Order: sequence, then C-alpha cells, then structure tokens
Amino acid sequence: MADILTFQDAITDSSKYSKRHLLLGNGFSIACRADIFHYESLFGQADFSAIPEARRVFEALGTQDFEEAIRALESGAKILPCYIPEYSSAVDQMSTHAETLKDLLVSTIAGSHPVNPSSVDEARFWACRKFLSYFIGNNFNNGGHVFTLNYDLLLYWTLMNEGNPFAENPVDLKKNDSFGNDEDNPFADYVVWQGETAAHSANIYFLHGALHLFDSGSELQKYTWARSGERLVDQARSAIEQGKFPLFVAEGTSTQKKNKIRHNAYLYQGYKVLTSNAQTGSHCFFIFGHSLAQNDDHILTRLARGKFKKLYVSIYGNPDSDTNKTIIQRANELAGQRHERYPLSIAFYDAATAKVWGENDGR
Repeated sequence: MADILTFQDAITDSSKYSKRHLLLGNGFSIACRADIFHYESLFGQADFSAIPEARRVFEALGTQDFEEAIRALESGAKILPCYIPEYSSAVDQMSTHAETLKDLLVSTIAGSHPVNPSSVDEARFWACRKFLSYFIGNNFNNGGHVFTLNYDLLLYWTLMNEGNPFAENPVDLKKNDSFGNDEDNPFADYVVWQGETAAHSANIYFLHGALHLFDSGSELQKYTWARSGERLVDQARSAIEQGKFPLFVAEGTSTQKKNKIRHNAYLYQGYKVLTSNAQTGSHCFFIFGHSLAQNDDHILTRLARGKFKKLYVSIYGNPDSDTNKTIIQRANELAGQRHERYPLSIAFYDAATAKVWGENDGR
C-alpha cells in the first residue's frame, strides 16, 4: 500500500521547490457541494426526452458540445431547402430544436450550479482561500499557478471573495487571469481576454473553459457578478440569445479535447503555460480531486513528459478502495513515462487533511 501523507506534510516536503502549481479536478467542487457537482458533463445532465432527435445530432457529430450541435442544426436548416425544398417541416423542426437546445443548455447550467456566491457559506470561501494560498498566496511568495479542469464558478467566486477586510490574518491571493476592460467598451458588463502578451503574467487558468467565459466571435468575454448584478442563468440566456456560447471543452475523449484546445487561443495559452511549468525542473505540482482518468491524458501527458521532479496526488478515503488503487496505478504510470534523465517522484496525500472547504467538506 502506498504511503499517504497529510496535506501539511506534503506542503512541508514541497518547500524545497521554487514554485508549487495546483491542478484541480472535479473533486474540488464535489468537496464543496456533493449534492450538485457529482456529474460527468453538462451533456450527461441534460434532459433530451422532449427532443430525442436532437440527442442523435450529438451522436452523429461525435460530440457532447452544445454549441457544435446548435450551430449544425441552424446551418442544416439553412442548407436543407437548397437540396430538398419539400422538406419544410424538417427545416422548421431543426430550427425549433436549435432554439430548444439553447434553452436546455441554460436550464442545465442553472440546475447544476449554485445560483450565486451566497449559496456557499462564507467560512468555506475563507478555508478555500487558505488552501489556495499555498500556491498563489502573496504571503508565501511562491509565484505558482492554479490550473482548473472544472467549468463551474466555485474557484472564481473564491478568488473574488476576500472576506472580512478587517481580519487579523487576511488571505492575500494573486489572482491575475489575464482579463481586463474592453478598450472599445470600458464600462461593459463584462471584461475581455487581453491576449497572449498579457497572459504571460497570469496565474489562473481555466483549462477547459468555464461558465463565465463566453465566445462572442471576435473576443472572449468574462462575465462578472460585480459588473452586471445578474444571476448566471440570466446572463447565460441573454448571451446565448445573442449567439454567444459558454467556452466549454465538453468533448468525450482526450484527443477531442486537445483538438478543441488547440483551436482556441485562450485555452491553448493555458495549455502552453502548464506545459512550460512542467518543463521546469525546480518546480513541483499538486493535483487535487482528479481521478487521473484517460480522458484528460492531453493534460496529464504534459506532466508525465515534463522535467519537474515531484508530483503530489490527492487520495480521498480508503487507499485500498478500487478507485484509489486505480489513481495510484495511474500516477505511477505517469512517472513511468518520464525520460530517465528527468525522473518523476510521486507522493500521495490525504485529500481530507487539505480541508479545502473547511473542517467538514460536502462529500
């Protein structure tokens, strides 16, 4: 059986490295609200019972990406009359299903996410900020990065929630995500990605997109509660009606995910930053709440083929459970992919001892 460290022991052990980086998986969200975040994807949560034909569109396209399916239906409705003019009923149905999918996307988002930050207790945010401070805290002067594979807003809300400004020991975090004012519309309800040059100083990356990131076609917009005062569901509905879609990497396989990442400047920038840090021998990485499943090999392979010396992987519950045995095996397989000149050491730590959301998390 693998030796399991406490989180604090892992942090102490990692102090010999110049930077710590953190990769978050879905266990980060589950630890906060297991009643909501035990899901595989938005596609898996969506109810297609009223439009089974639309579900088959996803299957035909080989995707779980709502935007791809919606655009395919809209394009098909325009093209079909050119070839089969008498199929007007099919055209109408395709157009209707495209609009229904937009509503379904919004309702699924709303149904699988807390309505607003007040849905999470303030003490949980404080605990989470303390956890993040080991990687991006000004007090630790670590200069690390946080990479998340989750598309929910919990990380974003935590970064924005600075708690009591009069607290004796405030948790001061670096939280540059490379978004800023739109120079053409500085008072807009959103901010925009400033591009690759500005991203060099960023330390927060949503590697698979997020609910608050919308592709307008000409720019990537980040919607903020502070600027709009609107609930996510209302912002999402308005954006989708305008032809903007949440930036998600929702595909089922690692190869499909990698292809989407490579075709989006923001996602690819995050991928390159993770790769660059993995290639730095004096750094180390922590993984929290990830099963090391093969559908994320496009990310995990970057770690396996890097040069950093140590990877700390969280284990939740009994190390001898089937799930944890698989995680331990997968972690050792990652180490086995390393070039012999740059060996990778693996350590496992007890996820519960990290107290990411306080003494009693929501699992």
